[in-house]
Amino acid sequence: MRSDAYDNRERILAAARLAFTTDGFSVPVREIARRAGVGTATVHRRFPTKQELFSAAFAEEMTLCSTVVEEGLAATDPWQGLVVVIEKLVTAYGGDPRVHAILAGLSRGAEFTAHRDRTVRGLLELIGRAKDSGQLRADIVLEDIVLAMQAGRGVRASSPAGQAAATRRLAALITRSFRTIADSAPLPPAIRLPMHH
Repeated sequence: MRSDAYDNRERILAAARLAFTTDGFSVPVREIARRAGVGTATVHRRFPTKQELFSAAFAEEMTLCSTVVEEGLAATDPWQGLVVVIEKLVTAYGGDPRVHAILAGLSRGAEFTAHRDRTVRGLLELIGRAKDSGQLRADIVLEDIVLAMQAGRGVRASSPAGQAAATRRLAALITRSFRTIADSAPLPPAIRLPMHH
């Protein structure tokens, strides 16, 4: 690839990441092209479908999400596997709007249902296994995990350590609410949070 072609590709991907993260999957390709300073045809030549553009823009995060889900699926106890996945998605990546964009994008939109990403297939399988084991409430759905991540993004602590502690506690509160069996083990410690926005 010539260097100007490479620059174009990087500009398109940077514009796409920003647009999808702030405006969601419905953002028009022509808007992404405009922000990247290229013609719509240039974008379509590189990325024939919006799905391909999205996948290329979030390749790293996609890999990261599917790695987390694969780790969850590898656990011998499906409930523990699901807990690990929720904890990692809410704490480590809950504050990352790109990861949220992926899950939000994956959970809806016709473009995604055609060939659901392996992250979503894995998550759905893990949810099914945890329900079959009798440990996950029957009414929990994929969107509840997206909701948990959105909640994680909303945490505002006064320091990075406080942020980590607060998201850990939030993840514990969420996973316990998902569980059929009451869990009386102590929660991670609470943290003082600013009351104003």
